[in-house]
Order: sequence, then structure tokens, then C-alpha cells
Amino acid sequence: MPRIASLLTCVLGLLLLAAPSARAQEMPPWGTGESRGEDLSIYLATFGPGDDVASWWGHGSLVVEDQRLHQTRLYNYGMFSFDSSMLLRYAMGRLEFWVDDASAAGTFRFYKSLNRDVRLQELNLTPAQKVELGRLLAVNVLPENRNYLYQHYDDNCVTRLRDGIDKVLGGQLHQAMSVPGRMTLRGHTRRYTAVGPAMSVLLDFLMNDEIDKPITRWQEAFLPDELERQVAEMQVVGADGQKHPLVAKTVNYYTAQGRPALPEQPPKYGPVLLLLGLAFGGGAVGLALWGRRSGGRAPRILLGLQNVLIGLVFGIPGFALFIMWLFTEHSVTYHNENLFLANPLTLVMLPLGIRLMLGSEKARERMRLLWRVLAALGVLGLALKVLPPFDQDNWRLIALILPISLGMAAALTLARSRAPVEGRAVEPLAPSLKASGS
Repeated sequence: MPRIASLLTCVLGLLLLAAPSARAQEMPPWGTGESRGEDLSIYLATFGPGDDVASWWGHGSLVVEDQRLHQTRLYNYGMFSFDSSMLLRYAMGRLEFWVDDASAAGTFRFYKSLNRDVRLQELNLTPAQKVELGRLLAVNVLPENRNYLYQHYDDNCVTRLRDGIDKVLGGQLHQAMSVPGRMTLRGHTRRYTAVGPAMSVLLDFLMNDEIDKPITRWQEAFLPDELERQVAEMQVVGADGQKHPLVAKTVNYYTAQGRPALPEQPPKYGPVLLLLGLAFGGGAVGLALWGRRSGGRAPRILLGLQNVLIGLVFGIPGFALFIMWLFTEHSVTYHNENLFLANPLTLVMLPLGIRLMLGSEKARERMRLLWRVLAALGVLGLALKVLPPFDQDNWRLIALILPISLGMAAALTLARSRAPVEGRAVEPLAPSLKASGS
């Protein structure tokens, strides 16, 4: 899976790294066979979204409690190391996560201190299923088993919980949830990131049509809230052969105060982005026309400043997207149609914009050529949408960036060359003709 932006899921719980871990202790009784199934309680813990990008997705864990032996542990599959090589591994798409165990009560207090929801669902499993799931978790946390390659949509801290529950249910959860999902992975990504519009648009830009394919409800359970919802709806066949709810009881440990509700549908940014694109592109044309009339420096400086901003806002992500496609394992960025709109050529506008502000005619000529190329690429990307392979859901980005490219191409075509400096001698166009006599 694509590991995008700042890990996009499950990470805030990783602050528990600073605390001593139970993994250094002995195997718990449900791992050694001491626990009896009738004495075990297993809970799915769901933690609501937090304030930073990494925690917008919420988090989840499994809790095992032996009431007879008075032992409880929380299993967290969202651990990773903040060492010196972490950023490089993340950039290359090779970030390893692992499962760890911790104090359940301490973890709940931690999330409460962050004003994040803490909800518990006791799973209505048979005694044998409880023993099996408890042992699976105890074995997973061992040093030789605990590591896995993190993939945001396919293998993360919540899909590991889903898979464990499904395993002890004999595949019942997978079978029941192999029905069409409510929306695509992009739709879920956009609604979870709606709290930060700028980051939402950036993530929308970076990801290709891999997340636009129809998915099942099973795949939607990469999200903690979705797994919680599915478990709450699930009816499973028990030891008596009868169906019963998978959730025996629900406990609201803490409800966050003052947090906005998660939208059920992704936000409709398209019209707003189109207006922004038209305003920016139209503003560039207006500056060019002003410069042609006045010949002053202000229009040139402002036009150069616009190009500097474009280089920063679109050029850097375009360059990053190009590098991620060629040199990393972030497969969700490969063959991204947004490279028609912003790419390494867009980044060149940053230094050229500075040079234009300083009055460079060469910069103006180069920008005129580059913007024509970028505008042509944008139009080509739009035209190719009629072909089935070009099915990426990037209309919002087209609405924003294509008007800017067209406006800049027009502005640099209209831009008036710098007037001669007053008082400078002008060379004659041709030698004077001498009169000849007969």
C-alpha cells in the first residue's frame, strides 16, 4: 500500500513508545495455555480522530482480559521507530511497523488526555475462539513475529485486527463483508481529511487511480470506524449453530468534547477549486495587460511573484510525485495523471519567477515557452480522459490547475518586453544611404 503523507493512520498511539513495554515481560497466561476461555474477555477498542494529520484516521487495538487471573493487555499494531533511518525508509515506501502490548488503562487515559473518543466493543466469541485469538495476539507480539511492512490501505494497524477476528471466526467476517463498499478508497480518504482542506487537496493530487476502483466493505475496514461499524452489524454462527450478534456489549469510555463530526460523504471542493484556478489564471492575464499599457515594473514583479508561488505550491508536489513514481515503492503514485498538470517543469517557475521580478528578459522568454508546454500537457491530459485507461478521479485538480496553466501561457504571451532605458542611444536600423551623382 501506499504509505502517503505522514503515515495517514494509527500513528498518534505510537507515543506509547516512550513508556516501558509489556513485551519485555513473560508470556501472558492466554499465550501459555493457563487462561480458560470462559474467563477471557476480548474487546475491540476504537480511538477517535485527533488533531494532527497522522491521527485524523483514528486508531484501533484489541484488548485481552483474564478476569480470573486479573491480567489485561492491549495489543497495538501501530508501532514504528523514530530512528535516524525512519524518514528514508518512509520516503522509499519501506517503513516497518510492529505490534506491541501495553497497559489498557494507561492507553485509555492517554487518548482521553488528547480529547479523543475511546469506545470498546466486547466480542461475543466462544470460549475456544477467545483462547485462539488471545494466543494469536500473544504469539504475534514476540520479537520474531511482530514486524510487518506497513501499507496504508491493505496492511495497517486496523486490517491486522480485522484479519485476526476473521481468522477465529472461520472467515465469517470476510464472507459477510465481501459486498460492495459505500465509496472508493479516495472517497474515504477525502472525507477523513476534510478537516484540513489544503492537506486533503495535496493527498488527492499525490494518489493515482489505484484508489478509484470499486471496493468491498471488507476493504473499507482499513479504517477504525468502519471496522467498528462492521463488527457492530455482524451476526455470527455460534457453537450452538445459531446466529447471534458479534458484539456482546458496547462501552463508551470517553467521548471527545468539541470535535467536529466526521462527514459521511467527501466534501465537494470542485466548484471552489475551479473559482480559485480561474481567479489566479485570470489575474495573470490581467497583470500582463496592465504591463502592456503602463510599461511599469509593478505588473512584472507581481507576475513573477505569482510564478514563485506556483513553483512552491504546485512545483514541489509535482516534482515529489515524479520522484515517487520513478524511485520509490509508493505504488499509489505511479502513472499519476496529475503529472500532466504539475511536474518538474512547474518547479522551474520558482527560480524563473524570481528572475522575472528582477527584470530578466531571458527568464520571461523561457517562462513563455514552458507555460505553453505545461498548458498543452494539461489540455492533453484532459483530452485523454475520453479513453478508458485514463479514469483517474482528478477532476478537482484539473479544475484548479488547468485554468492557471492556460492563464499563465496567455499572460506570458501578452507580456510586453521591457522598454528601452530612457536616454540610451538607439542604433540606426540601417546605414545611411549616400547620394550618388551622375
